[in-house]
Amino acid sequence: MASVQVNPTRMELTRLKKKLGTAVKGHRLLKDKRDELMREFLELVKVDMELRKKVEAGIKAANSNFVLAKAGMSDEILRTSLMAPKQEASLIQGKKNVMSVDIPVFDFKMKSADENDIYSYGYAYTSGDLDDAVTSLADIFPDMLKLAEVEKSCQLMAAEIEKTRRRVNALEHVIIPETKEGIRYITMKLDENERSTQVRLMKVKSMMLEQAHHYKEKEK
Repeated sequence: MASVQVNPTRMELTRLKKKLGTAVKGHRLLKDKRDELMREFLELVKVDMELRKKVEAGIKAANSNFVLAKAGMSDEILRTSLMAPKQEASLIQGKKNVMSVDIPVFDFKMKSADENDIYSYGYAYTSGDLDDAVTSLADIFPDMLKLAEVEKSCQLMAAEIEKTRRRVNALEHVIIPETKEGIRYITMKLDENERSTQVRLMKVKSMMLEQAHHYKEKEK
Protein backbone atom coordinates (compact mmCIF):
# COMPACT_ATOMS: atom_id res chain seq x y z
CA MET A 1 0.00 0.00 0.00
CA ALA A 2 1.11 3.57 -0.66
CA SER A 3 2.02 5.64 2.39
CA VAL A 4 -0.20 8.45 1.09
CA GLN A 5 -3.77 8.06 -0.07
CA VAL A 6 -3.95 8.19 -3.87
CA ASN A 7 -6.70 7.54 -6.37
CA PRO A 8 -5.75 4.55 -8.55
CA THR A 9 -6.60 6.24 -11.84
CA ARG A 10 -4.61 6.78 -15.02
CA MET A 11 -4.92 10.55 -14.63
CA GLU A 12 -3.41 10.36 -11.14
CA LEU A 13 -0.67 8.07 -12.46
CA THR A 14 0.23 10.63 -15.14
CA ARG A 15 0.28 13.41 -12.54
CA LEU A 16 2.55 11.44 -10.23
CA LYS A 17 4.96 10.59 -13.05
CA LYS A 18 5.24 14.29 -13.93
CA LYS A 19 5.74 15.10 -10.25
CA LEU A 20 8.46 12.46 -9.99
CA GLY A 21 10.29 13.85 -13.03
CA THR A 22 10.17 17.37 -11.58
CA ALA A 23 11.30 16.14 -8.16
CA VAL A 24 14.25 14.20 -9.59
CA LYS A 25 15.35 17.19 -11.67
CA GLY A 26 14.94 19.54 -8.70
CA HIS A 27 16.91 17.14 -6.50
CA ARG A 28 19.79 17.10 -8.97
CA LEU A 29 19.84 20.89 -9.30
CA LEU A 30 19.66 21.43 -5.54
CA LYS A 31 22.53 18.98 -4.98
CA ASP A 32 24.64 20.88 -7.51
CA LYS A 33 23.72 24.15 -5.79
CA ARG A 34 24.59 22.73 -2.37
CA ASP A 35 27.97 21.46 -3.59
CA GLU A 36 28.82 24.79 -5.23
CA LEU A 37 27.75 26.70 -2.12
CA MET A 38 29.98 24.45 -0.01
CA ARG A 39 32.93 25.13 -2.31
CA GLU A 40 32.38 28.89 -2.14
CA PHE A 41 31.83 28.70 1.63
CA LEU A 42 35.09 26.82 2.26
CA GLU A 43 37.02 29.37 0.20
CA LEU A 44 35.47 32.19 2.24
CA VAL A 45 36.36 30.40 5.48
CA LYS A 46 40.03 30.26 4.41
CA VAL A 47 39.98 33.99 3.61
CA ASP A 48 38.25 34.65 6.95
CA MET A 49 40.91 32.78 8.91
CA GLU A 50 43.75 34.67 7.22
CA LEU A 51 42.06 38.05 7.69
CA ARG A 52 41.24 37.34 11.32
CA LYS A 53 44.87 36.50 12.10
CA LYS A 54 46.01 39.69 10.37
CA VAL A 55 43.42 41.87 12.10
CA GLU A 56 44.11 40.38 15.53
CA ALA A 57 47.84 40.93 15.06
CA GLY A 58 47.20 44.56 13.99
CA ILE A 59 44.91 45.24 16.94
CA LYS A 60 47.43 43.65 19.32
CA ALA A 61 50.19 45.91 17.96
CA ALA A 62 47.94 48.98 18.25
CA ASN A 63 47.03 48.11 21.84
CA SER A 64 50.70 47.66 22.74
CA ASN A 65 51.52 51.05 21.26
CA PHE A 66 48.62 52.68 23.12
CA VAL A 67 49.88 51.17 26.39
CA LEU A 68 53.35 52.61 25.73
CA ALA A 69 51.86 55.97 24.77
CA LYS A 70 49.77 56.05 27.92
CA ALA A 71 52.83 55.27 30.00
CA GLY A 72 54.72 58.23 28.50
CA MET A 73 51.84 60.75 28.44
CA SER A 74 49.32 62.04 30.94
CA ASP A 75 45.72 60.82 30.65
CA GLU A 76 44.50 64.37 30.01
CA ILE A 77 46.86 64.94 27.07
CA LEU A 78 46.05 61.49 25.61
CA ARG A 79 42.28 62.11 25.79
CA THR A 80 42.64 65.61 24.34
CA SER A 81 44.80 64.33 21.48
CA LEU A 82 42.21 61.77 20.41
CA MET A 83 39.09 63.81 21.16
CA ALA A 84 38.49 65.13 17.61
CA PRO A 85 39.52 62.67 14.85
CA LYS A 86 40.87 64.38 11.76
CA GLN A 87 40.13 61.66 9.24
CA GLU A 88 36.65 60.38 8.41
CA ALA A 89 35.43 57.32 6.45
CA SER A 90 32.16 56.90 4.56
CA LEU A 91 30.96 53.31 4.24
CA ILE A 92 29.37 52.20 0.96
CA GLN A 93 27.42 48.93 1.07
CA GLY A 94 26.62 46.89 -2.00
CA LYS A 95 25.78 43.26 -2.65
CA LYS A 96 26.88 40.41 -4.84
CA ASN A 97 24.79 37.39 -5.83
CA VAL A 98 26.47 34.03 -5.34
CA MET A 99 24.23 31.03 -6.12
CA SER A 100 21.07 33.02 -5.27
CA VAL A 101 22.62 34.35 -2.03
CA ASP A 102 23.02 38.13 -1.77
CA ILE A 103 26.28 38.59 0.11
CA PRO A 104 27.39 42.08 1.20
CA VAL A 105 30.19 44.04 -0.41
CA PHE A 106 31.68 46.85 1.71
CA ASP A 107 33.66 49.76 0.37
CA PHE A 108 34.74 52.99 2.00
CA LYS A 109 35.83 56.44 1.03
CA MET A 110 38.11 58.57 3.17
CA LYS A 111 37.43 62.26 3.78
CA SER A 112 40.99 63.09 2.80
CA ALA A 113 42.79 61.40 -0.06
CA ASP A 114 46.10 61.68 1.82
CA GLU A 115 46.58 58.42 3.73
CA ASN A 116 48.98 60.12 6.13
CA ASP A 117 46.42 62.73 7.11
CA ILE A 118 45.30 60.78 10.18
CA TYR A 119 46.87 62.61 13.10
CA SER A 120 44.47 64.96 14.86
CA TYR A 121 47.07 66.37 17.26
CA GLY A 122 50.33 68.19 17.24
CA TYR A 123 53.64 66.50 17.86
CA ALA A 124 54.91 68.75 20.65
CA TYR A 125 53.25 67.04 23.60
CA THR A 126 52.63 63.54 22.24
CA SER A 127 54.89 60.52 21.99
CA GLY A 128 55.91 58.56 18.94
CA ASP A 129 54.15 55.52 20.40
CA LEU A 130 50.81 57.28 19.94
CA ASP A 131 51.69 57.89 16.28
CA ASP A 132 52.48 54.18 15.89
CA ALA A 133 49.17 53.19 17.54
CA VAL A 134 47.12 55.47 15.28
CA THR A 135 49.04 54.26 12.23
CA SER A 136 48.45 50.63 13.22
CA LEU A 137 44.70 51.18 13.46
CA ALA A 138 44.61 53.06 10.16
CA ASP A 139 46.54 50.29 8.42
CA ILE A 140 44.29 47.54 9.80
CA PHE A 141 41.01 49.38 9.08
CA PRO A 142 40.55 48.05 5.47
CA ASP A 143 41.21 44.50 6.68
CA MET A 144 38.71 44.93 9.52
CA LEU A 145 36.10 46.05 7.00
CA LYS A 146 36.91 43.13 4.72
CA LEU A 147 36.72 40.74 7.67
CA ALA A 148 33.22 42.02 8.54
CA GLU A 149 32.18 41.50 4.91
CA VAL A 150 33.57 37.96 4.75
CA GLU A 151 32.13 36.87 8.09
CA LYS A 152 28.66 38.16 7.19
CA SER A 153 28.95 36.38 3.84
CA CYS A 154 29.87 33.16 5.65
CA GLN A 155 26.81 33.47 7.90
CA LEU A 156 24.45 34.01 4.96
CA MET A 157 25.96 31.18 2.92
CA ALA A 158 25.89 28.79 5.89
CA ALA A 159 22.17 29.52 6.34
CA GLU A 160 21.52 28.94 2.62
CA ILE A 161 23.53 25.69 2.69
CA GLU A 162 21.43 24.43 5.61
CA LYS A 163 18.20 25.40 3.84
CA THR A 164 19.32 23.69 0.62
CA ARG A 165 20.43 20.60 2.54
CA ARG A 166 16.98 20.29 4.15
CA ARG A 167 15.31 20.57 0.75
CA VAL A 168 17.61 17.95 -0.75
CA ASN A 169 16.89 15.57 2.14
CA ALA A 170 13.14 16.17 1.87
CA LEU A 171 13.19 15.34 -1.83
CA GLU A 172 15.54 12.38 -1.43
CA HIS A 173 13.97 10.73 1.61
CA VAL A 174 10.31 11.82 1.52
CA ILE A 175 8.89 13.22 -1.70
CA ILE A 176 10.64 11.01 -4.27
CA PRO A 177 10.12 7.71 -2.33
CA GLU A 178 6.45 8.54 -1.63
CA THR A 179 5.85 9.46 -5.26
CA LYS A 180 7.49 6.24 -6.46
CA GLU A 181 5.41 4.26 -3.98
CA GLY A 182 2.25 6.00 -5.24
CA ILE A 183 3.16 5.16 -8.85
CA ARG A 184 3.84 1.54 -7.92
CA TYR A 185 0.56 1.29 -6.03
CA ILE A 186 -1.52 2.80 -8.85
CA THR A 187 0.23 0.64 -11.46
CA MET A 188 -0.45 -2.47 -9.39
CA LYS A 189 -4.12 -1.50 -8.95
CA LEU A 190 -4.57 -0.73 -12.65
CA ASP A 191 -2.94 -4.04 -13.63
CA GLU A 192 -5.18 -5.83 -11.14
CA ASN A 193 -8.27 -4.13 -12.53
CA GLU A 194 -7.20 -4.96 -16.07
CA ARG A 195 -6.72 -8.62 -15.20
CA SER A 196 -10.11 -8.69 -13.49
CA THR A 197 -11.70 -7.10 -16.55
CA GLN A 198 -10.06 -9.65 -18.82
CA VAL A 199 -11.28 -12.49 -16.63
CA ARG A 200 -14.83 -11.10 -16.71
CA LEU A 201 -14.70 -10.66 -20.47
CA MET A 202 -13.45 -14.20 -20.94
CA LYS A 203 -16.18 -15.48 -18.67
CA VAL A 204 -18.84 -13.48 -20.52
CA LYS A 205 -17.49 -14.74 -23.83
CA SER A 206 -17.56 -18.30 -22.54
CA MET A 207 -21.14 -17.88 -21.36
CA MET A 208 -22.17 -16.36 -24.70
CA LEU A 209 -20.54 -19.25 -26.57
CA GLU A 210 -22.21 -21.74 -24.29
CA GLN A 211 -25.62 -20.11 -24.79
CA ALA A 212 -25.10 -20.05 -28.56
CA HIS A 213 -24.21 -23.75 -28.49
CA HIS A 214 -27.35 -24.62 -26.51
CA TYR A 215 -29.44 -22.48 -28.86
CA LYS A 216 -28.11 -24.37 -31.87
CA GLU A 217 -28.84 -27.72 -30.20
CA LYS A 218 -32.45 -26.63 -29.55
CA GLU A 219 -32.86 -25.65 -33.20
CA LYS A 220 -31.84 -29.15 -34.24
